[in-house]
Amino acid sequence: MEWTSEALVLGSRPHGEGSVILEVMTGERGRHLGLVKGGRSRRVAPILQPGNTVQLTWRARLDAHLGMFTAELVTGRAARLMETAAGVYGVQVLTALLRYLPERDPHPALFEAATIAADHLADPIDAGRLLVRFELAVLDDLGFGLDLTACAATGAITDLVYVSPKSARAVSAAAGAPYRDKLLPLPRFLAPGGEAEVPTPADLLAAFRLTGYFLDRHVATPRGEPLTPARAQFLEHLKAAGG
Repeated sequence: MEWTSEALVLGSRPHGEGSVILEVMTGERGRHLGLVKGGRSRRVAPILQPGNTVQLTWRARLDAHLGMFTAELVTGRAARLMETAAGVYGVQVLTALLRYLPERDPHPALFEAATIAADHLADPIDAGRLLVRFELAVLDDLGFGLDLTACAATGAITDLVYVSPKSARAVSAAAGAPYRDKLLPLPRFLAPGGEAEVPTPADLLAAFRLTGYFLDRHVATPRGEPLTPARAQFLEHLKAAGG
């Protein structure tokens, strides 16, 4: 068995004396593991850093086996990501989200979105905007997507300012007013027609509270895999960016 694909590096762990088990995300093969011989060497280790894009070849006798990876660098981002707090925490958030996906389950749109996000993690506002939309996309791919297109109570498609924590559907200002203390705020840039809005740090923090609620409820807590601490650290950095 053999295949070749571009992949985003998620991380690695030591194996034996000098090898590593590499974890990557690909478009066609999803999240995938493989053994890289000599992966801890001075030549190979820098290539296998989280956030880099590599060209991989995977080989194994049977498809069910762990298999062997050989990797060549396509896009080196790791060094640049380490230069800013947004990059350090952002890449950890990104890779942790991808680890919620079933192994070897293809998610080509998420792979493309993750690659785009990895290119824009240096600035906290850009990173926040991309990461919160990525969290929405992960929820959607896992079957827990939010419906932000119309009011759950009236069907209105304007003035959507809340989300119901029970139904994960948008709620208009008028319909939600009596229950606003029990609803989650919906930032304007996530509502229909708000795509051109430039979110403030406060908008982004509200958006992360929204996605975090559903990630914790439907994904992290049921699996016993808490949201990465890097997420809270990223949000603290985002809050500081807003003064």
